[in-house]
Amino acid sequence: MLGRRRAQRSFFDGLGLPHRVSPDSFYGRMATVMDLLFCDDDLKHMYCPDNGRPSLSPALMCGVLLLQFYDDVSDAEAVERTMYDIRWKVALNLPLDYPGFDPSSLSVFRRRLLAYGEERYAFDRFVAVGRAAGFIPETVTMLIDTTRVKGAGAVQDTYTLLRKGMRKLLKALGYHLPGKRQGLSAQVQHLVATYLDHDRKAQIDWTDPKQRAAQLKVLVHDAEAVLDLATEQTDDDEVRATGWLLTKILGDDIVTDEQGDLQVGKGTAPDRIISVTDPEMHHGRKSSAQRFDGFKVSVATDATSGMILDITDIPAAGSDGKELLPTIARVEQHAEVVVERVIGDGAYGSGENRAACATALSHPVDLLAPLRQPSDPEVDKSAFEIDEEAQTATCPQGQTVAGRPGHDQDGRPIAIFSFARDICAACPLFTRCVHSASAGRTVRTHHYERYLRAARERQKTDEFRAAYRARSAVERKQAELVSHGIRDTRYLGEPKRHLQRLWTGAMVNLKRLFTLAEARSLDLKAAMLQPRLAGVTPAYRAQLAQAV
Repeated sequence: MLGRRRAQRSFFDGLGLPHRVSPDSFYGRMATVMDLLFCDDDLKHMYCPDNGRPSLSPALMCGVLLLQFYDDVSDAEAVERTMYDIRWKVALNLPLDYPGFDPSSLSVFRRRLLAYGEERYAFDRFVAVGRAAGFIPETVTMLIDTTRVKGAGAVQDTYTLLRKGMRKLLKALGYHLPGKRQGLSAQVQHLVATYLDHDRKAQIDWTDPKQRAAQLKVLVHDAEAVLDLATEQTDDDEVRATGWLLTKILGDDIVTDEQGDLQVGKGTAPDRIISVTDPEMHHGRKSSAQRFDGFKVSVATDATSGMILDITDIPAAGSDGKELLPTIARVEQHAEVVVERVIGDGAYGSGENRAACATALSHPVDLLAPLRQPSDPEVDKSAFEIDEEAQTATCPQGQTVAGRPGHDQDGRPIAIFSFARDICAACPLFTRCVHSASAGRTVRTHHYERYLRAARERQKTDEFRAAYRARSAVERKQAELVSHGIRDTRYLGEPKRHLQRLWTGAMVNLKRLFTLAEARSLDLKAAMLQPRLAGVTPAYRAQLAQAV
């Protein structure tokens, strides 16, 4: 049953007694709007209306979550701070003798938010306040970038992946239950005893290549035997998912050498499993020198207000630019704005993205993203004049050739221009321009050549350079998120990870709302009223008005 905050103040109310919490601090500012920050009735659908003991106030729990991500503390530490930290008592409007609650209540509350699809509650609430206050305009310039984050699972080597994968599959098959162990064959008894009852790393000399190879052979043989057991229960979703996981580990990590012996393959697949604990985390790179294990977090902000409009996990491997169009769609759906311009780094400036922003969306979006600068501009493809209508290409020295139709690696039509070897050999740029030992220079267009050439020309203008400077603001916002612990993933599983990102982003947005309201001398309480007025009961409307 829904529990509510008490409107009646206590004699030990933290705000009613002298304290040293600065009104200009996040805690002091939060205290002034805590009555309007969240509402119990907003989340009443998550509780039984007429049965059970009253719950902890969901509005209070939301406030605790915000402070937990602000101070980057555990559930147990968060509860202790509600009892002993005067800053938290002031921020949450708690009495000095507040008894606290069991730390597991926070975990239960997060699960309830996920079960009822309310993980975006605080994030969307504060964006709506920013819209109502006029901080976020109806048409926005969106700044976008990604930052690396560590996964919550342990990174495991191939031997451990196979061992833990078999244990997980045997458990999914039910062999941890006593009733499933009756009448087992000797082979199955061995598998259950080795990988389920006594899951330990093999006692071998791991510095000896021969012993490692022998152990790998044993693990692969046993893994195939466990997979054979799983074929009898393919109608079970958990068995199918775990069986696929073990099959992928075998496929990605194990190869057969020329002698027919099993070996751990060199190199890694982009989506290689690195943890059975959290199979969704992968190896990733933000640069050639910076490798990480986990995910990337995509952050999109409004250039005018500096508020975060979207924050979500994306795969560690692959291009950041693939998430551009889904991000635009989410921002327009949840923030109820129109994205008129996007500014991002070179990862977002692909031809596909430029074409989609110009034609595929419901309205054109101006994409500002730099293209890679050529190492030798005088002989780069961009130095060739390509006439798409006439299907001709002219090199920097004035030689013109006709093109022929071709296809790129994805089967899309392109044009190919080949210059004769004897003509190229007489050119003073020959050694820099031609790298073939027998042919002349060949130039291939891109399927989106028109968009890329227009972008390259625009990149040379002062207007582009002036507008692109705004992109650094999203990097500062990412640094703020990192200071509040977003780089350390707390939970396993995509839904819980997404909740962490959204609530950390909501907390950072609340900080920004305080700053914007102070800069513009705006009453933030009045702005917080506006997104709530539609659809509330007359009694609650009167309560909100009285609070202001």
